[in-house]
Amino acid sequence: QGLLARIRISCLGGSALPQLSSSRETMSANEVKLFGKWTYDEVMVSDLSLQDYIAVKGHETFLPHTAGRYQKKKFRKALCPIVERLCCSLMMHGRNNGKKLMAVRIVKQAFEIIHLLTDTNPVQVYVDAVQNGGPREDSTRVGSAGVVRRQA
Repeated sequence: QGLLARIRISCLGGSALPQLSSSRETMSANEVKLFGKWTYDEVMVSDLSLQDYIAVKGHETFLPHTAGRYQKKKFRKALCPIVERLCCSLMMHGRNNGKKLMAVRIVKQAFEIIHLLTDTNPVQVYVDAVQNGGPREDSTRVGSAGVVRRQA
């Protein structure tokens, strides 16, 4: 019944042409979903120090392939969408250089697996992983030849 409610069949001149209702089209046209599946609405960056550097809100894309020049200025890479930065970091070690479509496909398949195992938004899982992987403030011993000083 839901499908029949959305489809109107006009029988003019003996031809039956299905037409989708406009309510579904306008709803899906306004929201941006990664790979057409996962929305950015419920993704939250809980760490205040990383909110400026994990680009989720305001940087929504359908695919993590914007062809933006994020390395031209200092700190411009903070404006790059976080999933695209993951794809760019996969293109390493000679044999993978320049193969961004392969990296996008790998990220899409990995996000599918994450969604199947956890039943949550994989973008949120990835943002939480980036937050947990960040260094914490600590001091270390720096020096050589007997001269040692503490550096934060």
